[in-house]
Amino acid sequence: MLSDIFLAAIPIFFAMDPIGLLPVFVGLTEGISSHEKKKIIVQSLVTAALVAIGFIFLGRIIFRLLGITMGDFMAAGGAILFCLSMKDMMSSSDQRRRGMQDLGAVPIGTPLIVGPAVLTIALMLMAQHGLAATLAAVFLNLTIVGIVFLGSNALIAVLGKAGSRALSKVMSLLLAAIGVMMVRRGIIEIIASSH
Repeated sequence: MLSDIFLAAIPIFFAMDPIGLLPVFVGLTEGISSHEKKKIIVQSLVTAALVAIGFIFLGRIIFRLLGITMGDFMAAGGAILFCLSMKDMMSSSDQRRRGMQDLGAVPIGTPLIVGPAVLTIALMLMAQHGLAATLAAVFLNLTIVGIVFLGSNALIAVLGKAGSRALSKVMSLLLAAIGVMMVRRGIIEIIASSH
């Protein structure tokens, strides 16, 4: 069982990419108090866990019922991520702060922590390692993400206010690029599955 959890945890770790998410998280939460940031971290982890669990149990059934393919799912997730990043890039920090109550759910909880890559891998791992090992691997990785996010204040202290603001805009641009990549992969998946 432990070996199954370990083998399932490795690909999920790379799909979640907690280290890669850290600067994105810092950029999105720039200028927010520590108390609000902790709330966002909890909201993002709860959202990610609920989406992952729901998808592991119901993903294939819902997709089949609605006629949705994984390619459709990836393209839609990428388009949403692109729109959110553009909104973030064009808004001032005051405007951004008004939308912080849902930041943990979207885009941090999903599609950043648990997005199409994690959900696809989780479905594949269930077949290889079983339900219990896959769920344990998801929760292990969510714990790692939470620890990394809680340590984000140290990164902000190093960057300073101006550096943090600059990083915020760069990360919004990277988020837009990730969104485009997800749309591209979704389209490739759609084309490949239609042949």
